[in-house]
Amino acid sequence: MRASQAAAAKQIETLDLENFFNPSSVAVFGASKAAFNLGATICKILSDEAVGYRGRVYAVNRKGEDVFGAKGFRTLEEIPDAIDLAVIITPAFVVPELVRQCGEKGIRSIIIESSGFSESGEEGKRLQREVDEAARRYAIRLIGPNCLGILDNRHRFCCMFGANDLAPLAVAHPGSVSYVIQSGGIGALLVERLLDDVSGINKMVSLGNKSDLDEADFIDYFDTDNTEVIALYLESIGGGRKLMEAVRRTKKPVLVYKTGKSEAGSKAVMSHTAGLAQNDAVFDGACRQAGMIRLHTPEELYTLPKMLTEMPLLKGRRIAVFTNSGAFGTIGADMLSDTRLVVSPFSEETKARLAKLPGVFNAENPVDIGPAPPEVYLEIYNILLGADEVDGILHMVSMWRDYVTDVMETLVSLCRKHEKPAAMYAFSALDKLRAAQLEKRLPLFAGAQEAVRALVVSHEQFLAVQKKGEPLWIQ
Repeated sequence: MRASQAAAAKQIETLDLENFFNPSSVAVFGASKAAFNLGATICKILSDEAVGYRGRVYAVNRKGEDVFGAKGFRTLEEIPDAIDLAVIITPAFVVPELVRQCGEKGIRSIIIESSGFSESGEEGKRLQREVDEAARRYAIRLIGPNCLGILDNRHRFCCMFGANDLAPLAVAHPGSVSYVIQSGGIGALLVERLLDDVSGINKMVSLGNKSDLDEADFIDYFDTDNTEVIALYLESIGGGRKLMEAVRRTKKPVLVYKTGKSEAGSKAVMSHTAGLAQNDAVFDGACRQAGMIRLHTPEELYTLPKMLTEMPLLKGRRIAVFTNSGAFGTIGADMLSDTRLVVSPFSEETKARLAKLPGVFNAENPVDIGPAPPEVYLEIYNILLGADEVDGILHMVSMWRDYVTDVMETLVSLCRKHEKPAAMYAFSALDKLRAAQLEKRLPLFAGAQEAVRALVVSHEQFLAVQKKGEPLWIQ
């Protein structure tokens, strides 16, 4: 009985969060025709045919004026229809009353994009307490305050203020990676950088001060939709155990980049999103135990997910390096030596099979070939992926002929067939590579170090999956 009740409660919670991403009606508080009005940018996005949102949009402002096609009203109670989602972007001092009005109208999902709350001193903290009390009274779920909003590329919904140019481009390139972020600047960076990558964005939520909903809630939500990889940019963590339990529940990879390692970084976190950066060493250990992959740089939030969406996981540590440039074979071997992965010695059988192929300069590991037709590339791929002593491939080649992108496309298929990954880096003809990356869905990396890191993270995720059943020690 208790298990069924818990399942029913989680289903209700999921339905509640669905209104944030796929609302049939939205009221934008503070949107007006005033110059530089941020709420107006949201109305403009939702009315843009290139974005394609099909729900109803209302603008609530003192004049009751229409804003970019959104019907204007002076007050919420004047709107005759039911509202799924309220987006508030007004001065902070009026927000508590607006939340109460939303509660009276039956609105149970609110995004507060206004700043001026607990990140802004004692008066801001008082206002946030009022908001929290009103939300509890009316059973309202809140995102924010002090956040950027929501992006859902598959439902073509975006309420991120100022994203007028990026939103139409983003919804045209939906993907399978969902992001939880605490920074608007990081959100814009991710949207822009993933426009020409195979791993597009499924959903993105900006948390701000996290007065109610937090990263753990959205990990649970993303575990129920078509997300393949969950990625977090965090500046603070309110409930460590809640977060780690959510990570353990999901079967999907969870990547995290967290700031606040240094004393200066911790102070910046406090002023930015009213967060408190916890002990970094404790957080690092908790990530390892819960199975959350900690990233080294913010750039890895957009460079690494494709290794997990497009390739099988790396089940072992033994890597074969393949190149058509001897220098990059050495570079790759050196880089792997700085990780827990190893350049695998080949068996005599593998070396003999490689040595028979035309153009093979070195049948040892790293494998180095000279000018060779595509059939030789494909034969080498099959030999390496079929070798018992190889768990994955570090693939670093020059685009010396157009067919190289074709053989890399076949390599992706072969990796899936053999259930072994390849991290692919190509170091010439970049314009051709960019065009082929989307056309052929090639999970290419921009540098040798990035490709090596992708293999490391793939193996870490494989190990994390094995740990899912172990008990958590974090309090």
